[in-house]
Amino acid sequence: MRAPPARRITALEPDPARPGSVRVLVDGRLFCTVGEESIVTAGLEVGEPWDGPRAGVVGEAADLEAAWRSLLRALERRSFATGELRRKLCRGGHPAAAVDLAIERAIQVQLLDDAAFVTHYVASRAARGRGPARLRRDLSALGIDRRSIDAAITAHWPEPEDALALARELAHRRAKQLAAQPRDVRRRRILAYLARRGFTGAKVTDLVRRVLSSEPVGAEG
Repeated sequence: MRAPPARRITALEPDPARPGSVRVLVDGRLFCTVGEESIVTAGLEVGEPWDGPRAGVVGEAADLEAAWRSLLRALERRSFATGELRRKLCRGGHPAAAVDLAIERAIQVQLLDDAAFVTHYVASRAARGRGPARLRRDLSALGIDRRSIDAAITAHWPEPEDALALARELAHRRAKQLAAQPRDVRRRRILAYLARRGFTGAKVTDLVRRVLSSEPVGAEG
């Protein structure tokens, strides 16, 4: 019985929809799309036999290319911490090995930088009224290590008292919004409001007491 003819690479053509990518056709059918560098690494040439080992190498390259493209699309929308982006790509169905390689490439070309991410995150969220406790909680959930979080928060608020200035501003604003409520109700709601934003502790409690005590008589309506 005659053996079936060997499969062969019939075309290596640029992907018009993905600059820097090449479509690999085997026996006239699209097998996958890989990065240009993978063509050289795998030694692919038109007319070469398409055997199991070569298909395996190209398949891994295709997984990397797909993970890399997903990574770029994600970063076009917003910035990510490394751990957060890794989880997103894995949840998207990309193999862990391909995700790790894509992440490594992104770090090498400075598309991912956790130190810069944390610094910007703290500054931007603090400007929106988030305090140290909330920032620590949110950044930990993104996979940032405790040392990096503490360093960024300390850089933004060099002294613990510095963050209280923001808490005081928020407390005054919230007190005005609750002006029609009894003082005990206002105190409880302001403390809960500040806690949600990451301001807790005895100093915050005392700050709220002083904010309410400083209001003129008749402020409760």
